[in-house]
Amino acid sequence: MKRPEVLSPEEGLNGRDTLPVAPSMGPTLQTEPRAPLTTGPVDGRVVWLCGLSVLLAIAAGLVARLLGALIALITQLAFFGRVSLEEVSPAEHTRGAWVLVIPVLGALVVGVMARYGSKAIRGHGIPEAMEQVLLNRSRIPPRMTFLKPLSAAVAIGTGGPFGAEGPIIATGGALGSLVGQVLRVTADERKVLLAAGAGAGMAATFGAPVSAVLLAVELLLFELKPRSLIPVALATSTATAVRMLFVGGAPAFAVPDVAAPGGGALAFYIALGALVGVASVGATRAVYAIEDAFERLPLHWMWWPALGALAVGAVGWFEPRTLGVGYTNIEAILSGRLVGTAALVFCLLKFTSWSIALGSGTSGGTLAPLFTIGGGLGSALGALAVVWVPGLGVDVRIAALVGMAAIFAGASRALLASVVFAFETTRQPLGLLPLLGGCAAAYLVSALLMRHSIMTEKLARRGARVPTEYAADVLANTLVREQGLRPVVTLRAEDTVAAVRAWLEGGAAGTRHQGFPVVDAAGRLLGVVTRRELLAEAGESRPVRELIGRPPAVVFEDSTLREAADHMVREGVGRLPVVKRDAPWTLVGILTRSDLLAAHHRRLQEAHEPERGWGAPRPSSSSA
Repeated sequence: MKRPEVLSPEEGLNGRDTLPVAPSMGPTLQTEPRAPLTTGPVDGRVVWLCGLSVLLAIAAGLVARLLGALIALITQLAFFGRVSLEEVSPAEHTRGAWVLVIPVLGALVVGVMARYGSKAIRGHGIPEAMEQVLLNRSRIPPRMTFLKPLSAAVAIGTGGPFGAEGPIIATGGALGSLVGQVLRVTADERKVLLAAGAGAGMAATFGAPVSAVLLAVELLLFELKPRSLIPVALATSTATAVRMLFVGGAPAFAVPDVAAPGGGALAFYIALGALVGVASVGATRAVYAIEDAFERLPLHWMWWPALGALAVGAVGWFEPRTLGVGYTNIEAILSGRLVGTAALVFCLLKFTSWSIALGSGTSGGTLAPLFTIGGGLGSALGALAVVWVPGLGVDVRIAALVGMAAIFAGASRALLASVVFAFETTRQPLGLLPLLGGCAAAYLVSALLMRHSIMTEKLARRGARVPTEYAADVLANTLVREQGLRPVVTLRAEDTVAAVRAWLEGGAAGTRHQGFPVVDAAGRLLGVVTRRELLAEAGESRPVRELIGRPPAVVFEDSTLREAADHMVREGVGRLPVVKRDAPWTLVGILTRSDLLAAHHRRLQEAHEPERGWGAPRPSSSSA
């Protein structure tokens, strides 16, 4: 056999494209090579998703109002004995010692709903939604659409120290998932609908559309792409508009205007954020330690919420303001009406009630309790700074605001969502700089002291791997020509199998490859045959071209390695001939799975090899 031809990428078979092709090759050449799929950042499907997301947002906005009304109704019945939809705080109750029993009765109802309805209603909703995104292709059971808000309304309405936002977020996500299960969509599109519904639920609760988008990105989508960002942003905007129709456009928490902080005050707020970050770690560990303690009880989990509710009732008897949602408490702390020792004692009592109740497995949210606890802690530390170091110019209200956002940033690791949320719910632009510094410090401390967050610890215990970092895909940023243009060992179409086998057995250069492009007399690519196919073929006199069973799967030299990798998976191959986009039969190289791995060399080099120097960087060894 004549030695197989080695084609260099510089030659690219230029000048040989116009040679006549043998008639016998005609049928083979009639089918174009299978090239990678290319999609833009948005397309018609995204427009369709946007329309669905807007409708979901309207529904989520209405669900938020219905849930608020249901909580008010149950609160009125349980603590005041009247039928009314007027929002009222359980702190004003007239039940006396019955306050010890009312939370227990509500918890018993929640336990029965969890036992015979769905166990998934237990908890605060966001981790459960994350679990469905990561492990179940964003499929939430349809019954969660009504079981979660109903169970949360019972728990909160009977005094549970939770916020309504967690259940509303979970319900919006369940509604989006339900739509994604009824319609014919991909798993990625279903995830977008879930995130759009969840974000709309948060926006409808607090009127904070931007932070709702960021929360969806940081805790549900695990990506930042136009295909998902645009529908979610439209959903949160729409849900905020629905909220404005019912309650107006005032901020969720009315806070008097604050002054711009000086340098000393800003340093204090950053240090405050670090201290609150330690508190967020303690709060997270305490919740899961209590949950572990309940797991060891020789009692069915259906009864655990009732045991946790005993603590809720006891603390509520001593401090009635710990009962219920408590958004008015947050506003009192942020406005400076609840400060100093009183704020510290209150937040400790709220933490005790909330952590035991949540650890018992009842249904309720974490955002409002965390905001209350962090705000109270920040207010107390700010008051101490005012007394001890008055020259710093610390504002107790800003300290409370930083504490509120920092504890959520540390506990959930949703840094940007925490900063923007505190701004959107108070409309205090001069608090942005302290918020950014304090939340960043809390995030740093939390990441150093705790591997998982309050949102991901439960998933980690179940063996799930939760993404925590969003980095640019190195394969998507590398072109095929940077890795796959090299001399290619090809086989001629008319060579016999026997001749090729003899060449393989000779051990010459190029014989160790696992796949070989096959070209015709004009150098045009016909297909690829593998080493296994050559060695398994019984008819040794057959020409190599007869072993080609399908049109070649190829990749263009200006395609990305991500497109190439996806194409390999779709085609079930381990190598792709590299061709010109304007001449898809012109072979200029070959790309293998090893090339895809080698593309990560530069990423590892930049991440792990410290360097010092100025001027133009030296080319890396992998770019040759």
